[in-house]
Amino acid sequence: MALRINDIVPNLDLKTDLGDFTLHDFIGDSWAILFSHPKDFTPVCTTEFGAVAQLSAEWEKRGTKVIGLSVDGVDEHVKWKADIEKYSCAPATFPIIADDDMAVAKALDMLPADAYLPDGRTAADSASVRVVFIFSPDKKLQLAMTYPMSVGRNFAEVLRALDALQATYKVPIATPANWKAGEDVIVALSLNDEEARAKFGDVDVKLPYLRTVKQP
Repeated sequence: MALRINDIVPNLDLKTDLGDFTLHDFIGDSWAILFSHPKDFTPVCTTEFGAVAQLSAEWEKRGTKVIGLSVDGVDEHVKWKADIEKYSCAPATFPIIADDDMAVAKALDMLPADAYLPDGRTAADSASVRVVFIFSPDKKLQLAMTYPMSVGRNFAEVLRALDALQATYKVPIATPANWKAGEDVIVALSLNDEEARAKFGDVDVKLPYLRTVKQP
């Protein structure tokens, strides 16, 4: 299936190195991030998993669960985590989905339905499994980013995007380019000037359609 913004993510059965559960049970009432990888023991992916491990306090501060996915099995994940922790000097306490049958990757439209892993496969055979999904507590997809094999993900940007999603979740505001938490936000066009002032206080009208207020 094609997963689009505001779609409810399917309640997939997940097998991980930390046990088996459904995706909806994992999300629970929290925000959640799923970041996927094409293969264990690959250099770029190891640095990325390490970055996620180093940010554990930031995820917790934002009430956000993180879960990895790689198209390998549980035994490989357990061994790979030792490398991740050695590289990052941080415990990798999050679960990693064992998607060796590619069922999750296909269900979330990372790979075509007819994809398969050949004997002696490399990461290039599942290269499109390099996605970041952010889900809100109502189990809806709020953001998706897909990266090529050669480009390591910037998890500072993932944090920034998460901050923006949480700031604007069910609030009639948006964030401008390069926004960071604590900076002014944009008033939604669904509110007129009077309504905006009643809800947010002072409104800076930069253009008739571009009005900013302090972050609520």
